[in-house]
Amino acid sequence: MRSRLIAVVGATTSLVLVAFLVPLAVLVRATAADRAVGSAIVEAQTLAPIVATVDGPELELAVQRANAAGAHPMTVFLPDGHVDGAPAARSSAVDLAATGRSVTADLDGGREIAVAVAGLSSGTAVIRTFVPNSELRAGVARSWTVLGLLGLGLLAVSLLVAAQLARTLTRPLSAVAGVSYQLAQGHLNARAGPNGPPEVRQVSAGLNLLASRITDLLTQERETVADLSHRLRTPLTALRIDVESLADPSVQARLVADLDAVDRNLDAVLREADRPVREGVVVACDAAEVVRDRVQFWSALADEERRRFDVAIAPSPVNVRLSEEDLSACVDGLLGNIFRHTPEGAAFSVELTALPGGGARLLVLDDGPGFPEGPVLRRGASGSGSTGLGLDIAARTAARSGGAVRLGRSRSGGAAISVELGPPLPTVHRQKPGRPRKQVIP
Repeated sequence: MRSRLIAVVGATTSLVLVAFLVPLAVLVRATAADRAVGSAIVEAQTLAPIVATVDGPELELAVQRANAAGAHPMTVFLPDGHVDGAPAARSSAVDLAATGRSVTADLDGGREIAVAVAGLSSGTAVIRTFVPNSELRAGVARSWTVLGLLGLGLLAVSLLVAAQLARTLTRPLSAVAGVSYQLAQGHLNARAGPNGPPEVRQVSAGLNLLASRITDLLTQERETVADLSHRLRTPLTALRIDVESLADPSVQARLVADLDAVDRNLDAVLREADRPVREGVVVACDAAEVVRDRVQFWSALADEERRRFDVAIAPSPVNVRLSEEDLSACVDGLLGNIFRHTPEGAAFSVELTALPGGGARLLVLDDGPGFPEGPVLRRGASGSGSTGLGLDIAARTAARSGGAVRLGRSRSGGAAISVELGPPLPTVHRQKPGRPRKQVIP
């Protein structure tokens, strides 16, 4: 924006200077020529009374004295054909002036002036003089140089003023942009100052209002999640007491482990609610480690239901643009769908491969009945009576990492879910207002 403002002012000033200086330069040249021609005419007219009153040797002597004292050589053409003064050829301008009308004519190297002198008994005499181009253009080059320097000076001043004006406009905008980058990185206490023109101050006020609104919404969300978590812990505590009273130690141990997992999930929900303020948006985790841990967690249930499963996980580290909690929730949702929507004994496989450009691809296959007809990826849509949130969670998780989810069928006709996870973002340091650093997303 700053460069464009300077360019616009420079172009406008240049047009104005050209429109002003070019006619002025032409006027300077014409004025110099008129001044030189006028001086020569005055000299010729000074000699005219002498030509009209004397003749013979006295006229010749007067013409010689005038040439010696004047700056222009003069020649007198008398009506009888006699020529006095500086030698010069009789031109068409002299013939025209002999009819009684004074004229000027352009010649190679200068301008010829012919002054008619009437009153002689034998006719009209002509005083002829010549002004060279050097005199016609005397001082023109210097005047043009001064005009050019003046134009360049005015252009430079206008560009400096435009740069200062552009700085006063762009600096507040840069500061607002810097605040927006800070908000995007999770620094929700960043605010834009009331600086700049009224329009920029209005944008700053709107951005500050938006930041305050986001902070309020996040606070309200965290409080709501905390309240729900607290309300759930009461029935979980009662359930734990009932479980501890069971007589079968193996059943008791399994149910206690399940209750511990529910408690961990509640804690994870609380951390997730607070994460945008705690961590910002630059997060990463080792997908191989997370997927390996979640598969191990579900392997106990798979053994109990006699499900054969294959696991192929790339060696660590396989870094992706997600937190451990997000990726764990995604994997749990996909594996949980297998146990809920496929019959006992149906096999499944989990593959995690690292992508050449960074990130990873998670492939989950099963030998179940496959996906039902309809938009199964739409939030809340399910063809099997469930909540329809599992695939939606996976899709949104992949989108947050810069990837996507693709559905298909396995070789056995079951479901095939491919989740592409993007690579981590480079760390973006907090910038001073007015100089935001651009973030390049790979």
